[in-house]
Formats: sequence, C-alpha cells, structure tokens
Amino acid sequence: MLSRVAERVYWMGRYLERAESTARLVSAYSNEVMDLPRDISPSWHSLADITGANEAFAGHYKNYDERNVVKFLLADTFNPGSVLTSVRAARENARTTRELLPTEAWEAMNRLYLYVKEHAQKSLARRHRFDFLHEVIFRCQHLSGLLDGTMSHDSAYDFVRLGQSLERADMTTRIVDSAVTILMPREEAPSEYDNIFWVNVLRSLSALQMYRQRIHPRVVGPDAVRFLLQDYFFPRAFAYNIAVGEGCLKALPRNDAPLLRVGRLQRRIQEAMPREMGLEELHAYIDTLQEGIGDIHEQVADVWFRMTPDTVPTA
Repeated sequence: MLSRVAERVYWMGRYLERAESTARLVSAYSNEVMDLPRDISPSWHSLADITGANEAFAGHYKNYDERNVVKFLLADTFNPGSVLTSVRAARENARTTRELLPTEAWEAMNRLYLYVKEHAQKSLARRHRFDFLHEVIFRCQHLSGLLDGTMSHDSAYDFVRLGQSLERADMTTRIVDSAVTILMPREEAPSEYDNIFWVNVLRSLSALQMYRQRIHPRVVGPDAVRFLLQDYFFPRAFAYNIAVGEGCLKALPRNDAPLLRVGRLQRRIQEAMPREMGLEELHAYIDTLQEGIGDIHEQVADVWFRMTPDTVPTA
C-alpha cells in the first residue's frame, strides 16, 4: 500500500471521529451549562481550551461567549477541529481513496457533508443546536457502521480503525475534562448538582445505560470517570480504544515503536486511581493521556506515513 494512501484513510477515520466527538463535546457542555445553578456563570473559554485550539480562536475572536465558541467548534472553516472542517476533510480523504471504499460509504459521506454544510450555521442558536448535533452524531455512526460492515478488513481498514480509535480515545478525555473544568472552581463546596454533570457526560457519550449496567444505577463522579477512562468493554471508553488501536497496530508490519508507546500508555491507564484524585490532579492526569495519544500518532506517522520509498509493506 502506498504510504500516502495509508495516511489518507487514517486521517479519514480520524476526521470522521473528530466530527462526531466534537458534536458530542458541544452537546455535553451545552447541557452542563444549562444545569448550572443560577448564581454560577459558565466559562465558554474553557470549552475552547479543552479542544486545544485557543490560539486559533484568539486569532479570530475577541470574546469567549457562547455564540463565538459554538460557531468556532461547529461551523468555522478556519478551525481544523470544527465539525464542518472535519467532515470536509474526511470527505476529501475519502474522495482520494474512493477505490478502497464501498460505494454505500462514499454516498453516505457525501450526504453527511451536504447536511453539515447546509445546517452548521443554523445550529448556533440553542433551539436548533441539539437537533443538528444529534443528526451529525447519527450520520457519523451510520457511516462508521457502513465501513465496518461493508469494507474489507485488510490493512486499509486497519488504518481507518486506528485513526478512529486514537481520535475517539483523545476526544473522550476532552469530554471528561469539560466537566472537570466546570467543577474545579467548586471542588471545596460540592453540591447536589455535581452528579448531574456526570449524567450529562455519560449521556453525551451514549454511556449512561452501560454505566448503570456495569457500575451502579446511581451516577457518582469518580465512578463515571473510572468507567470512561479505564473500562475495557465500553466502545467509547479510553482504555477500550487504546486496546483497539493496539489490535490494529499488531496487524501491521514494522510496528515495534508504536506498540512500545501503546504499552506505556496502557500502564499509565492501569496504574491510575481516578477515584482518589482531586479535580486538579485529574485534569493534569488527563493531559498526560492526551500526550500519550500524541506520542502514538507521531510514531505511526514516522513508521508508515514518512517512509522512503513511498510504500507501506502490508505483509
């Protein structure tokens, strides 16, 4: 397989997952803000910060208000992580590798792009936002299902799945961090509202029912964090996706360096005790998980995408 083809399908997977997960992040944060007590003002600056795009935001906006931040994350073309830009990039990577993709998946990608292009700007108002986010999440899930069910599970699919799993792991930490960031200023005086935040976080990741089956009917913050970061069975949990990424890497050649980074990150997951962490410590720990994802990506790029000559061995 050509290294440029491997890179494109990898990024198609990442951008598709980024679009869905960004929609989930905005949905989670919007719900968290609406559940705040009246005497607490939400920080929309935190949402831009969680995505790691503060510099890009500050270059185009002066105020970190709700409308600007939501527009930045959903509809802005200069933000490489916005839903619109992510879907556009996923479609472009799919277009240049169409011969590898099932026709149904390519058609679904086009429909997703056209929907987001038409409706992203309308989603800035709250009355339209949640319908838009729900539709984006549904269409991304539909497309992922088509790829899983109709694309040959060869090395090209391994790169798609690898991209999806790394992006999903990263974005799950950011969604968890969205609640941590809101709750940190109130850690010394927790209230009855705090667990509502974690219900919203679980719901935004379609995790509430599975949490209640595996952990407890009552949602408690530390248990929710442990479930979303360390559970090996729930498909949007961090640990699960690192394990999926490991499986994809094992199916590819010349995988020693990336697998070494995966092993280090897995030990970091297994040895952590989120229940015993304060919110600031948890925030710092989440940063280390995100750095681990970045390390794995760099190794993947070095081994397969920056090769000379321009081929990736497939056996």
